[in-house]
Amino acid sequence: MEHPEDREDAQDLSRLGYAQELLRAMGGFSTFALSFSIISVLTGVVTTYGVALGGGGPAALGLGWPLVSAGTLLVALAMGELASAFPTAGALYHWAAWLGGPGWGWFTAMMNLVGQLAIVAAIDLGCAQMAAATLGLAPAASWALFVVIVTSHAVVNVRSVRIVAVLNDLSATVHVIGIVVLVALLLAFGRAHPLPWLAQTGFTTRPDHVYGLGFANALILGMWTFTGFDASAHVSEETHDPSRRAPWGIVSAVLASAVAGYALVAALTLAVPDLAATAAAEQPALFVLKHALGELAGRAAMGLAILAMWFCGLSSVTSASRMLFAFARDEGLPMHRQLRAVSAAWKTPHVAILAVCGAALAIAGLSAPLGDAVFLAIASLATTGLYVSYAIPILLGAIARTRGRWTRLGPWHLGRFGIVIAWGAVAWTVAVLVVCSLPPNATAGMTIAGVGIALVVFYFGVVRRRFRGPKLDLATLERQ
Repeated sequence: MEHPEDREDAQDLSRLGYAQELLRAMGGFSTFALSFSIISVLTGVVTTYGVALGGGGPAALGLGWPLVSAGTLLVALAMGELASAFPTAGALYHWAAWLGGPGWGWFTAMMNLVGQLAIVAAIDLGCAQMAAATLGLAPAASWALFVVIVTSHAVVNVRSVRIVAVLNDLSATVHVIGIVVLVALLLAFGRAHPLPWLAQTGFTTRPDHVYGLGFANALILGMWTFTGFDASAHVSEETHDPSRRAPWGIVSAVLASAVAGYALVAALTLAVPDLAATAAAEQPALFVLKHALGELAGRAAMGLAILAMWFCGLSSVTSASRMLFAFARDEGLPMHRQLRAVSAAWKTPHVAILAVCGAALAIAGLSAPLGDAVFLAIASLATTGLYVSYAIPILLGAIARTRGRWTRLGPWHLGRFGIVIAWGAVAWTVAVLVVCSLPPNATAGMTIAGVGIALVVFYFGVVRRRFRGPKLDLATLERQ
């Protein structure tokens, strides 16, 4: 049955130069749930808690999380305004191309794809490794689990966007219930410190004992967690009334994650039994949970985190495949005819989905055996690559509005505050890139810089002569 809004949504998409090919089956909650699932505070907090606690102690969590949340909200607000004006699959690619030209669009798309493919590989391999450890299996078993996890994500995504939407709704419910239960149990049975302890500074495990750098290093927990919220924009062509629901999906996912994440990091930190011993543990979050709740409850909590990671990986494949599909639709990639194909039976971009899953297997398979440092450098692209792709269209949008080139905003907009918030969002993304490149993470900075330089050289040497970008330009869209 056709949704009442579908005909109008298809007309809006046609105005932007594209035909309706994908199935519109996602409502407002599903759009929110997609971004909320990719942010996945359970995944981010549990897997990187030790980095934050060791870097800056309690204050890095009690004060660091709100700081990162505020900066991320600026990005989400600026991104929401763009999503409302240009509701397409591929999202950031189109925004940058329309606001700055095909070169900016191509570079943004490639950076976003680098980040998205890296995050799929990092999340699914992390899920497999944590599952193997929790089940008491040999480390080698994680590779078999990794293949099973990636395959399951491919099958579900190819089969139906409706199934993905239902699972994302379930994921959001699991996340909220899981966090509420964990926080309640930790506060009831594990609390070891008063609230002011969340502002305690001075503790760091950095070899040079420079607390300021340690606190900055610790912000990576929030920065790594708050990625992927652009997913609500990527499924605009599968969402009813996307010019309103996509922006709200982005902003509400960040707000909900900020509140839920702070409750979780605060409860964990207040339950730390011994600061030095916890920071030195192999899995600090698991160490706290076991100490506070017991061995069985601790492992059950980890099982909940593993389930959250599976959902997070599923949503990440959805988002990455839509970017790949949209970019291929404008002939931005080799084999673009195949990658832009849509299944006649299921109305999903099945080739793009399989390509994303295959790339994730290849990234993990090639990098992880070379050592943790190499794989972590690849995984860092999940944050740096994505934030570069966030900053470019936001910056171009601010410039275009200042110069009067972009005046036709969507129904969801920030009014006169839009430009100011956009510049604040750009400043925050610069801060993210600096923090993610500070020692001992200098490899991450060099990696993203190297990727950026390589893409620029490749564009001017090969791509520029043939790539034309979207079918319509901003001037045409403004006149409609």
